[in-house]
Parts: sequence; structure tokens; C-alpha cells
Amino acid sequence: MALRASANGIEIAYDTFGSPGGRPLLLIMGLGSQMIHWDEEFCTLLADGGHHVIRFDNRDVGESTHFHDAGTPSFGPVSSADAPYLLGDMADDAAGLLDALGLESAHVAGVSMGGMIAQAMAIRHPDRVRSLTSIMSTPSPQAAPPTEAAMAALMSPPSPDRETAIARALETWKVIASPGYPFDADRIARLAGLSYDRAYDPAGVARQLAAIMASGDRAPLLKELSVPALVLHGEQDQLVPLPGGIATADAVPGARLVTYPGMGHDLPRPLWPEFAAEIGGLTATAER
Repeated sequence: MALRASANGIEIAYDTFGSPGGRPLLLIMGLGSQMIHWDEEFCTLLADGGHHVIRFDNRDVGESTHFHDAGTPSFGPVSSADAPYLLGDMADDAAGLLDALGLESAHVAGVSMGGMIAQAMAIRHPDRVRSLTSIMSTPSPQAAPPTEAAMAALMSPPSPDRETAIARALETWKVIASPGYPFDADRIARLAGLSYDRAYDPAGVARQLAAIMASGDRAPLLKELSVPALVLHGEQDQLVPLPGGIATADAVPGARLVTYPGMGHDLPRPLWPEFAAEIGGLTATAER
């Protein structure tokens, strides 16, 4: 059972790994993905590297607050006035979680939409972010539009039951996962089932997608940051292609860009030690 905290006017579900005395590392997950998609084994790997790891459910997924009253946004061009909330609001959630946990600041790492939220957090709350790791993300959707196949997989219709939800998750990840690494169908099916059991809310995912589309280009403000930064990206990413990672690294002064052949829009298990080493190197340097 996840822990719960009140932050930014909502309830956030979270849990932690490692010693509270370690370097605080806040992990932010991507579109429609719950905190359980930060695998416990990977979180333990980060904790063993000296981090106090915090993972949490973004608003509108998992056990955090869902904005049911906001309804389902229509797909298409979205303005900031049309979206129920923006990525900046989700960044404020993350900063509020730090408040609830008594942390003045933390190292922040996010994947995909989570990377966008991490970028927004560094812009809006620069004093709260000790280092920034942006993984398979982008400063704006326009910088790295998805392939047609990836977009079609992302926009699959809501599932009527648990079995269908698992089947559709497998279909989606077969398109966007890393072609250079084994496809872990058992893990994907298990996570899809657990996610369905914790909270199945397609409208919430649509609201998150509206936040992405309506939040504009962060590149001009990223250029003003002075934070140690790392950008990790797969060279075969179909959902947020490599130009998104390049644009992020180009925008953040001094950011280190590391790309991986054969990696798509997921975190392949064989690369976990490399990811942990890169993040650990960044956070240790930032602490010094």
C-alpha cells in the first residue's frame, strides 16, 4: 500500500527506497503511467547507489487525486484555456510533495511526460531542483513528433475490461518498446494488470495528454537554467524521437547527452545499471 501526502491541494500517493539520509531523488513517471512503472529493482539499484528514492503517482493516475469533474478533453489542438491543468501544475504537485516530505530540494529525474514535468519543475522551482535528469523527453511535442505507428498505438480506445487492457498494453509496447532488447511481455502484462487494479482512468490519461499539448515550448526558459543536467534518450524511440532529447540537451546549458542504440520508448532492463550509474554520477557531482 502506498503512502499518502497532501500537496498542492491534492492527495499524492508515493513510496520510498533507501536511507532517508541518502541523496534525495524524486522520480516522475510518464503519460498514463503509475509509479509502479519505476520498477522496484531499478529503484533499489538507485538506492544502493546512495539515493533516497521517492516515486509517486502523478495526478489523474494510480492512487493520487483524479480530476473526474474535469471530464474528457477532445483530442486535437489544445490551448492552455482548454486544458484542465498544465504541466506546470503537475510540477507544482512534485514541489508540494517535497514540502510534505520535509525536503527543501531534491535531484529530479523524469521519463517522457515525467521529463517534461521535471523540466517545468526546474523552471518554476529552481531552488528545489539539485540536478535534472530528462529521459526520453522533449521541450515540446513539436520538437519530436511521434511516428504514425506510435501515435496510433498511443490513441487506442479505452478497454472494457482488465483482460483487454492487458492485451492493448502489450500491443502498444510492442510498437514503442526497444527493438534492440528482448521484449519482456510478462513484465508488461503484470504491470498492466496491476495498473488496472490500482486505478483505470482513460479520461485521466486524456487530461494529462491535454496538459502536454497545451503547455507550450519550454526551450527558451530551459536556456536560463543553471542546474547540473543529464539527458538520456533511445536512438530508436518512436514516441518521442531522438530530436527531442537533442533539443533538450541543446536548451539546458551544460547538459550531458547520452544516447543508446536499440533503445526505444522504455527503460530496457539490461541498461538499468548504466542508467543508475549516469544518474548517480550526476547527483554525486551536483552534491559536491
